[in-house]
Amino acid sequence: MKIITIIGSGLIGRSWALVFISGGFSVKIYDAQPGLASSALHSIRQQLEQLQQRNMLRGELSASQQGALLSACDDLKQAVEGAFFIQECVFEDLAVKQGVFLDVERLVGSDVILSSSTSCLVPSNVFSKVQHKSRCLVAHPVNPPYLVKLVELVPHPETCSSVMDTAHALMTQVGQVPVRLHRELDGFALNRIQMAVIAESWRLVQDGVISVKDVDLVMSEGLGMRYAFIGPMETMHLNAPQGLGDYMQRYGPGIQRVLSSFGPTPDFFSDQAQSVITEMSGLIPPEQLSARIERRDQLLSQLAQLKKDH
Repeated sequence: MKIITIIGSGLIGRSWALVFISGGFSVKIYDAQPGLASSALHSIRQQLEQLQQRNMLRGELSASQQGALLSACDDLKQAVEGAFFIQECVFEDLAVKQGVFLDVERLVGSDVILSSSTSCLVPSNVFSKVQHKSRCLVAHPVNPPYLVKLVELVPHPETCSSVMDTAHALMTQVGQVPVRLHRELDGFALNRIQMAVIAESWRLVQDGVISVKDVDLVMSEGLGMRYAFIGPMETMHLNAPQGLGDYMQRYGPGIQRVLSSFGPTPDFFSDQAQSVITEMSGLIPPEQLSARIERRDQLLSQLAQLKKDH
């Protein structure tokens, strides 16, 4: 049975473990803090039982069968032994990630794929201390990965195409939806698109054009209804009789006009920004966040099932 090693037993590490065991892989979890990997195993097995009870368990194996594929290691050498793919999930600190891969490379062969879960650090920085960079990439998941299946695969400038192919095939096999970036770029693709939405949403609220509640409705009851199934490119393609070229002939000048009116990147730390934060906190106070997160995940699971059925 093929082995995958996860380094880091926090939220993302546990989420990757759930994903990989759903595909039938043997997963070893390592954490530098003694006892945390074992604690993660207990948490993951509880999650498996809950997912099975709610009929949300992925894969063909039962919760107990998937749980049996997990093991915990407090020793890095033991953790990486026999693994063909290593997914790093430590916190977002460049020096820490560089140190992890420096340690790992001393213990594995040059054919073992090294993958980072970073959401904002480019591969050329993350893997700068690795000798064999051709087997390195970023596999950036979307939170929560078990319910939101997109994974961005971002190559190091020296990454072999066969490594990208293997990572793509692996992610597809375990039920994720991988997308390939052809080169590294700050923010990758998902966060760059998300940040553009954040910036304009923030500007509209801060400038008094619309409320926090209503700008969220613009997405959840408007754009998001389409984007849950088709992306912005297909949306444009379907919104003109002759497709995308026709759409741009009709609406391109208006798009350029509006885009030219966009203001600078908002200052998210100004006094004005505080009013936006206060408005959001009034709608959902901090003590309600855990309940809203649970509601979010329930809705995402229902949406995931709907997308699966269609």
